[in-house]
Amino acid sequence: QKTHLKSVCLQYPLYRLLNSHCFCLLKNGMGLIIFFLCAYVPKTEAGHCKWAEVLKDLERIKTSRDIDVSLYTANADEDEECQELVMRCFFLETEVIIQECRIKNCSKIQDVWNIWKNGNESFKKNKLTSTKSEKCKECEEYEEKNFTEFVQNFVKVIQRDCK
Repeated sequence: QKTHLKSVCLQYPLYRLLNSHCFCLLKNGMGLIIFFLCAYVPKTEAGHCKWAEVLKDLERIKTSRDIDVSLYTANADEDEECQELVMRCFFLETEVIIQECRIKNCSKIQDVWNIWKNGNESFKKNKLTSTKSEKCKECEEYEEKNFTEFVQNFVKVIQRDCK
């Protein structure tokens, strides 16, 4: 019996809220326009590149002198079908950079760690959608390149993905 009373007590304020003058705007055309504009604006703001933070960190580490490692480096112009697998390869190779930075005590280890963490977060949110195609290479099939070339290609691949 008490739960029924609580239910009635919660329903009345909800009824009052829905009938308040704010929601009356939705009954006329201008109110609907305002409502849809307000609903649309946050989506355009959130529509920026999901790799924006990774790009910032790549900019920070690209001039690092204390990272000297050869990495499997995918080509920026790989087939569109392979784009997601190429991105995964780049993020896998950041693990190698992290290990190198731990050994050499790099000044940019936090930025490299952020790249790896943000990449993994994004991949967890977006399950692998592309399937392995005959065209797509495994990470180890790409040529090993120096750190500078690796970062340059990584940036190009991200920029391509953000278009």
